Amino acid sequence: MAGYLTLLVERKGKVGVITLNRPEKFNTFNSAMASELNEALIKMEEDPEVRAVIVKGAGKVFSTGIALGEFGGKTEEEYRDWMRLMDRMHLTIAEMGKPVIAMVHGYAVANGAGLMAAADFAVAAEGTRIGTTAINVGLLCTGPLSSLVNSLGKKKALEMLLGGEMIDAREAERLGLVNRVVQKERLEEETLEFAQKLVEKSPIALAEGKRFYYRAIDMPLRERLELNSEVIARLCMTGDAMEGVDAFRSKRMPSWKGA
Repeated sequence: MAGYLTLLVERKGKVGVITLNRPEKFNTFNSAMASELNEALIKMEEDPEVRAVIVKGAGKVFSTGIALGEFGGKTEEEYRDWMRLMDRMHLTIAEMGKPVIAMVHGYAVANGAGLMAAADFAVAAEGTRIGTTAINVGLLCTGPLSSLVNSLGKKKALEMLLGGEMIDAREAERLGLVNRVVQKERLEEETLEFAQKLVEKSPIALAEGKRFYYRAIDMPLRERLELNSEVIARLCMTGDAMEGVDAFRSKRMPSWKGA
């Protein structure tokens, strides 16, 4: 697959794998990596052979945030553009039809925690530490919190944003920030198994379900239910739905066509 300066990209069956590849810098986000991550995610979305995407980090950690080497010497407008680039992954992942899974180990801090939160799912290794710590240097992790807040109530969200302390993977699981906590040596295996379960579903139903979630979270109940009727009616007309119902009745495994 296409070469990148800051990423490794491969495919394992129907699962695309993107590796943040700045291990000597603890996979901190510079502008190149932020840009390349969005590009790689979009290419995965466009690849008909890919049904799900895993994002992981090379080396000892998932990611410890934004590279401080790029801090300083900017105008206010340049800082604004810089933050838009760093935060674009939240929108890119939300706009994809394919599920994105963060495979997290070591540390997921600041923008690393933001990527974990932006992903649709997260599997974390035992002992992983997660935090939105920018408050400790006079800044704020408001970008990461934009996705984290979907899983947290007001008080815990403000504690993470303004307290700047780390939580461990088990606490993150309890709060709903990760789906699974697994032994470190089984992290890749367990994450691939998680992805494979999604790959085995109808790709059109996966895409419709994901889009429903990201649209519905900002809607009042009446509009959510109206959107639901549109989504289900559209799915009822697909070949995959007809195949799925027939397979269930025939007690066989369905053969999805994605249409």
